Amino acid sequence: MTVDSSSIPAVRFDSVSRHFGDVKAVNNVSLDIQDGEFFTMLGPSGSGKTTCLRLVAGFDRPTSGTILLHGKDVTDKPPYERQVNTVFQDYALFPHMTVGENVAYGLMIDQVPKETRQKRVNDMLELVRLSGLTGRKPSQLSGGQRQRVALARALVKHPRVLLLDEPLGALDLKLRQQMQIELKAIQQRVGITFVYVTHDQEEALTMSDRIAVFNLGSIEQVGSPSEIYEHPATAFVAGFVGTSNLVSGEAARAITGSTETFSIRPEKIHLAEPGSSITPEMYAADGSVRDVVYLGLYTRYLIELERGGDLVVVQQNLTNTSMDVLAARGRKVRLLWQREHNRPVKSSS
Repeated sequence: MTVDSSSIPAVRFDSVSRHFGDVKAVNNVSLDIQDGEFFTMLGPSGSGKTTCLRLVAGFDRPTSGTILLHGKDVTDKPPYERQVNTVFQDYALFPHMTVGENVAYGLMIDQVPKETRQKRVNDMLELVRLSGLTGRKPSQLSGGQRQRVALARALVKHPRVLLLDEPLGALDLKLRQQMQIELKAIQQRVGITFVYVTHDQEEALTMSDRIAVFNLGSIEQVGSPSEIYEHPATAFVAGFVGTSNLVSGEAARAITGSTETFSIRPEKIHLAEPGSSITPEMYAADGSVRDVVYLGLYTRYLIELERGGDLVVVQQNLTNTSMDVLAARGRKVRLLWQREHNRPVKSSS
């Protein structure tokens, strides 16, 4: 997605804080989310991401700071005066209503004429691929179908911003992965701003145009999925988004000549025979295989370094069998990687 940086943001946090007594759930957050963007707030439980979503929705109000939607200050406006809608993890469908009635409910409350209401409901159900299920009750649907009904109900009122609070959390892995692709496709078709909250790194990396990584009420880094993954700004981001080796102190000095902390992703490291030669563009570290975890598609090796510390290495099982990789335990190896894959990281603020 191409974002016009000169346009008015769909959502703006201007020095927003939300405190609960001594707990700083959100601490001086400033952030712009562009119109038409699939934006994800990613972080562990208690990091402030859901509180930020509630502040945008109007379910809560900030202790200080300003929230703007498309340039208008909505800090003190109630939810019904904001052009936003929310999809929750538990779907919140009415069990006594049919699929069609659930989707139409908000339009009925707004007294939209029946003919217009029916057309918009049909359009939304077609969008989420549920056209043939209009008359069913939620209890007759699968988890993925119920989630699509909740999405259609939220979109039928044409909000300018759609808020999604861990909407895939209750689904099994395979269905969750399928819904990630569907959600992104739907967002691209409707073209409105999606603000998505999750603690799942794969969801964030799969769907997002940009990601804000939250920690302890603050934002550690904002960027595209590739920027967040390939260029983590802090040790927290490097460790939370995917798997990363953080090396510092004497272990770092033995590799780079400096005690400064750096991160290196496990998939960037190559397992080689002891004594293997390197070029000036490479780093090397010697050690032995302390543990092996065979995961089918790939194997995770834990390497105990001779100069102190451990490194995790991940390699695809292109030719190796489970017996091959398990036999590697205890073997001496040399680890090789390109210098350009080292990422200097700073401590989290």
